[in-house]
Amino acid sequence: MLNTLFGSAARAKLLNYFMLYPDKSQTLPLLARELETPSTTLRKELSNLISFGLVLEEKKSSGQKADKKYYRVNPVFILYPEIKALFIKAQILSSERFIKGLDGAGQIKFLALTGLFTNYPEAQTDILLVGKIRRPMFLKLLKELEADLGREVNYTLLSEIEFNYRRDVMDIFLYNILEGKTIVLRDNLLINKSL
Repeated sequence: MLNTLFGSAARAKLLNYFMLYPDKSQTLPLLARELETPSTTLRKELSNLISFGLVLEEKKSSGQKADKKYYRVNPVFILYPEIKALFIKAQILSSERFIKGLDGAGQIKFLALTGLFTNYPEAQTDILLVGKIRRPMFLKLLKELEADLGREVNYTLLSEIEFNYRRDVMDIFLYNILEGKTIVLRDNLLINKSL
């Protein structure tokens, strides 16, 4: 979807990376390895994004070696908030196919998105699933979602019994998810009524 919108897969990957990691500065070789895209392709796209104003190029000294070029998003770029919001929404849209596929992977009692889906980096997981899940089918769907997003997705699978126990003992991990920035997509446990 983002490839179509932004004109090239390499540009979409770069933008996605910079929106997910706004505080990171990265060299071209590291970006190429991380994004699994040739350096020559990325160099052209970085040049376009720099001239547009969305990406900054910084030179840093590394002792006796020549200055290395580092690239990072420009957080004061006028359209930065809108572009970041667009990428977060695109991640949620990518997750919709994943969510539809989950119906065939088991009986889901509770499903919540947090972390990268809500721009909440403090979250220890991106997806919380409660119910009976067929693991091989779930992992296949997860791999497709990660390919769409261009990054790893952290997940937590809990049985209904384990979820209820953790909620009863006020488990801090679960509490942070339920009380943090979370998008609840399915709630057959009526959690919102019981909090």
